[in-house]
Amino acid sequence: MRYVVYGAGAIGGTIGGKLAQHGQDVTLICRGPHLEAVRRDGLLLRTPDGDTRLQIPAAGSPAEIGWQGDEAVFLTMKSQDTWAALEALRLAAGDVPVICAQNGVANEAMALRVFSRVYGLNVRMPATHLEPGVVIAHSAPVTGVLDLGCYPEGTDHLSMRVAMDLDGSEFISHAEPKIMRQKYAKLLMNLANTVQALCGMAAAGDIVRRVRDEALMVYEAAGIEVADEAEFAADSAKLTMKPVEGAPHLGGSTWQSMERGGTLETDYLNGEIALLGAMHGIATPFNRMLQFAAAEAVRDGRRPGSYTVEELMARVDGSPVETSRRGV
Repeated sequence: MRYVVYGAGAIGGTIGGKLAQHGQDVTLICRGPHLEAVRRDGLLLRTPDGDTRLQIPAAGSPAEIGWQGDEAVFLTMKSQDTWAALEALRLAAGDVPVICAQNGVANEAMALRVFSRVYGLNVRMPATHLEPGVVIAHSAPVTGVLDLGCYPEGTDHLSMRVAMDLDGSEFISHAEPKIMRQKYAKLLMNLANTVQALCGMAAAGDIVRRVRDEALMVYEAAGIEVADEAEFAADSAKLTMKPVEGAPHLGGSTWQSMERGGTLETDYLNGEIALLGAMHGIATPFNRMLQFAAAEAVRDGRRPGSYTVEELMARVDGSPVETSRRGV
């Protein structure tokens, strides 16, 4: 089986690089200067154990790949780019298995609208991509924890095969029959991504607590089942951040997007909570505020850390989180 990694940035580049390093057949899809660098020099995978330059086939789009019918595709682009990617993938490849190795919980439903075999993958992996041709994995000897399962639920032969291949490539991976429980739990953590991007490493605990409190109320109102952190604490404890020479881990995925000057996935993180809140009569002022602040930051070309916690807090009228249920 060939693995096609669609969106070979921090997460995709690390997954594809480690799979290729351990003998799996991998093709990367990336774009712009990153694609040029990978084609010219190979993918430089930097880890605490050293640097490895990998010669991996790379394409600029699905249309450039010769599809044979034995592929599985990792979607690893940001959620705001998923729909366009799915359309391009369907036109080029037909009905291939699609594995959503992305933050948020909206990608799987988008994929299932146009593909018949869709899998959710919960990513727990500190990785960085800021320089063309280079991805950095910050944990060793376990690079990341990558559980996956069928969407909306279940496991099958493919999910078990992928988990086995990942497990043999310096990841921990299990076939998980209720993978979305894990992804909703991960979403709780990712709600802080925008706060980190806007405020830098400032102590922003008040905002983070508010957005997570809103999310928990929304989950309860919507009847969403969420994995308890204890369920995967043992595997997460095996992620050991170690130094990579000259490459500190400065921030998460949203911080990195803002640092590169790209669009942000806030609408699929905090925006997911705002959407569910609107549907179930729960006010989500802090998550909504972060959506608008993130859009403003992109519009104005602002750098990470451009906002203060106090400035963002002041944007929410009546700071205490209030709830309201329609029809009650």
